[in-house]
Amino acid sequence: MKFLCLAYGAEEGWNELSKNEQDALLAQDDRLRARGDIVAAVEQTPITVTAWNGTPVSWERAFARSDVPLAGFGILEAASVDEAIQLVAKTPCARAKGAIELRPISAINI
Repeated sequence: MKFLCLAYGAEEGWNELSKNEQDALLAQDDRLRARGDIVAAVEQTPITVTAWNGTPVSWERAFARSDVPLAGFGILEAASVDEAIQLVAKTPCARAKGAIELRPISAINI
């Protein structure tokens, strides 16, 4: 089963961690990559696009509102939602006062 992981985290929470804590959390991202999972960071200026009447309209802000910015995303493989939770619980955003939103993927074209 594949899961989309949306990672939310602010730089302030990350900066509160010691260098050793940061390195340990980044090592978890490396473990996920070594398993073949996708782990990616994103820039902080999103562009939202709609075309509700057929004409594209875009603006520089997120479509979803959150007090904590989207920091990255991933796609991971896990046997169950419980395993997915355990895998992402040790990642930077989950530990540095952010959050990981897991969404099971029902179809993917890879």
